[in-house]
Amino acid sequence: MTLAVVLFTQDLRLHDNPALHAACAAADQVVPLFVTDPAIAAAGFDAPNRRAFLAGCLADLDASLRRIGGRLLVREGDSAQRTAQLAAELGAVSVHVAAGVSGYARRREERLRAALGDRLRVHDGSLTAVPPGAVTPAGRDHYAVFTPYHRAWQRAGRRSPLPAPRAVNTPTGLLGAEVVAVEPTARSLPEPGEGAARRAWRRWHSAQYAQLHDDLAADGTSHLSPYLHFGCLSANELVHLAERRGGPGAEAFVRQLVWRDFHHQVLSARPAAAHADYRTRNDSWRTDEAELAAWQQGRTGFPIIDAGMRQLVETGWMHNRARLLTASFLAKSLYLDWRLGARHFLAHLVDGDLANNQLNWQWVAGTGTDTRPNRVLNPLVQADRYDPDGAYVRRWVPELAALPGREIHRPWRSHDRPADYPDPLIAPESTGVRFRAARGIAKDGN
Repeated sequence: MTLAVVLFTQDLRLHDNPALHAACAAADQVVPLFVTDPAIAAAGFDAPNRRAFLAGCLADLDASLRRIGGRLLVREGDSAQRTAQLAAELGAVSVHVAAGVSGYARRREERLRAALGDRLRVHDGSLTAVPPGAVTPAGRDHYAVFTPYHRAWQRAGRRSPLPAPRAVNTPTGLLGAEVVAVEPTARSLPEPGEGAARRAWRRWHSAQYAQLHDDLAADGTSHLSPYLHFGCLSANELVHLAERRGGPGAEAFVRQLVWRDFHHQVLSARPAAAHADYRTRNDSWRTDEAELAAWQQGRTGFPIIDAGMRQLVETGWMHNRARLLTASFLAKSLYLDWRLGARHFLAHLVDGDLANNQLNWQWVAGTGTDTRPNRVLNPLVQADRYDPDGAYVRRWVPELAALPGREIHRPWRSHDRPADYPDPLIAPESTGVRFRAARGIAKDGN
């Protein structure tokens, strides 16, 4: 009787899972494995909100496997080492894992290949709809600009989604560790797991997404990003499902999934972009602990910025438009290092994804792939455009709730401003001055 091991990483699902599908086809018995690796915590990536959500996702995956005859084996330690040890103990004919894009994933794969040789099977297309490297421009290993990547992505072939296995035959008697859940720092988290993810997709109405995805108060986004990060949903299957729905909303949603694929192919080609400028501008970032703390605490005196930062801390999630605004304020208006902001986001976001977080931060900071690296998002212009009635600010900065209409975005002009709300951290008319002065730029952006 043959046996295969499938190492789950960021693909915590049964549906459309190439590694699990291949393992089931390759052997009579399959051991689904997840390894809690202390290297994740040592790198500062084991944030409480994600750890709590992960524990729920693993419990859901185990329950799903048990319903079809399997179970999830959890072990602790170095991921590559523990996987290779298990394969040796069980005499596995093959070990299956999804291809990753981070430096950590690359090192894990290299060490697994050194230990397992040709028994290792690495499967593309688990984390993204189009695998990194599947489309490349002439003479380069990745696309550095989104629009030509989008065109190439649309021309690329995509595999059909794989069904969930009807049965997984896992041998009995295997001993594993318990996943220790931690208390999240957020007030509440989304329901974890593949089942919750698929229900969330079915409940979400994408018809108005094109009109509402930037509307802060309407909150018309899908909220599927935590499930995509942990692989409770397949990006490939989501593209197929959205295209089946059709319409402008579904098309706009697919475009966001293309952005996700774009960032993954950039990080796959340039793993150092997780911590270093993709395109250095030789910035000499300022250091100001008080300003950084005010930004982190949602006490900048700019209500639209403070609303986003408070939403992040209270929920472990932030509206995408608010992410752009708060990031621009830190990197462009305060001229503080984007890495400080990226680290704070990763400390709280349930969907804290290395590729999306770091490369979106660099896009905003002007050190990444943006073709207009000197743009500055004016928080007041953006507040008037994307929260015209102030409903988003009222939700997250309740001490300003009594201020009427757009007046809430400029409390310093109001005689009724609460005494406990801070003055603006910088002069409202100078939101891009530090950045422009540092780079010698004469004109603000939008």
